[in-house]
Order: sequence, then structure tokens, then C-alpha cells
Amino acid sequence: MDWSELRARFLVEEDAAILALHKPAGISVTGERHDTDLVELAAAAGETLYPVHRIDKVTSGLVLLAKELGAHGQLTRQFNKQTADKAYLAIVESTELPDAGVLELPLSVGRKNRVRIAAPRESIRRVGDRWFVEDADLLDTKNYPSRTDFVTVLRRAGHSVLALRPITGRRHQIRVQLAWIGAPIVGDPLFDKSGANARTYLHSWRLGLAAPWRTPPELALAATPDADFWRPIDAAPHEPDELLGRATELLRAG
Repeated sequence: MDWSELRARFLVEEDAAILALHKPAGISVTGERHDTDLVELAAAAGETLYPVHRIDKVTSGLVLLAKELGAHGQLTRQFNKQTADKAYLAIVESTELPDAGVLELPLSVGRKNRVRIAAPRESIRRVGDRWFVEDADLLDTKNYPSRTDFVTVLRRAGHSVLALRPITGRRHQIRVQLAWIGAPIVGDPLFDKSGANARTYLHSWRLGLAAPWRTPPELALAATPDADFWRPIDAAPHEPDELLGRATELLRAG
């Protein structure tokens, strides 16, 4: 798919300062070695874009790019200050998670640049609906405080649908934290080496940011998952809209 086709097919929102796309799983945003990415495709077609944030290659959904550096600076500062309102959807291999929970599990980078929890797995504690690691149990390495809040939207057929708010934005944060508490995302190649799934069931769903150049001065963006996203739970045709409505209510209540 060339840039003009991809841009038109997956457009979510555009103005003079930004371009928001519904990225399909399987293409990088930027900076992947030996791989074509969105920024490179745009550049080859004569369009310069600056990624405001990144989502993993295997993750589908909303990605925001700036067309000019002024907007890029205004938007990235909100991510750095943790004021960006982010929401993801995931389907995980567990039905044992609570109705709502908080993952406060710091990350570190281990051998071969692999992201991991910055403590032995057996040091992860759960008190109520909060998972954490005591400072005394942290590995003797640089660690990065990381927090993800979640609500459980549905439990079915050995899987759960989660709506998640990553408060911090570390690399692989949602994927690693869920796997280390025993609820890996279905099809995640970091943890599932079987190759049985055609995709990873993690989706960048919503993004809210201040945008002073707009009237009203805000961005409220959403990328609805395609029908294939719901395959692990055998969703009936009418269910995705109901699940998204329930996820919205649960996140609002939380």
C-alpha cells in the first residue's frame, strides 16, 4: 500500500497542524530498523510528519502525527507531563482479573534490549486490586516507574476484554505488565511464540489532548477496532458497539 492510499483509507482526523490515522497492525510508526514505517512512507511521498507518540508495530489503532514543529511541541509536552488522556483495548488470556485494577510495576531493560519488570516475578505483590513491587525487591538496574489502570469489560471463553489507561507511556508497558501478572495479551509475540494468532489483540482506542489552535481548543480522537479484533471472544455482530459503550462507561466511572 502506498502512502496516498494508506493515508486516505485510515484517516481519522486532519487539520493544518495534525494528522491522525487508524494504523493497522503490522506497520511501524517510525524508527524500526530494516522496516518501512509511516513517517518514512510519508517522507518518500514528499510529506514531512513528526510523531507525537508511538504505538508498537503489532498494535493497531490511533496514532497522532504533527505536520509542523509548533504543534508537535505542544502535544508531546502533554504526553511528557502525563496529561494526555489515553485509552486502549486489549483481549487477554485470563478471566481472573478484578473489575478494576492498577498496575504499578516499574520496567527495566534487560538482555537483548528486552523490556521486563524491574524485579523478579515472585516479588510482584497484589494488595486488593493493586499490583506493585517493594523498593527492596527492585533489581540492581535502572528502573522506570510505570502505571496502567484498567477495567474489565467482559469475561468469556477463557479471555477478558480490558479497557486500559496507561498513565505513563513506557515502551511495551501494557504488554509486559499484563504478561507478568499472568494475563498476557492474546497473540503478543513477546510472550506467545506459537504463531497461532494472526495478530496481537491490543488496540489504541482513544486520545484526548489540548489543542489551542482549534475551536474548541481540544482534540478528542477515537479509532474503532475492526471486526477482526473481537475474534477471540466470538463476538456477535451487535456486540462490539455494546462493548465499546460499556468500556466508555466504566472508564468514566473510574
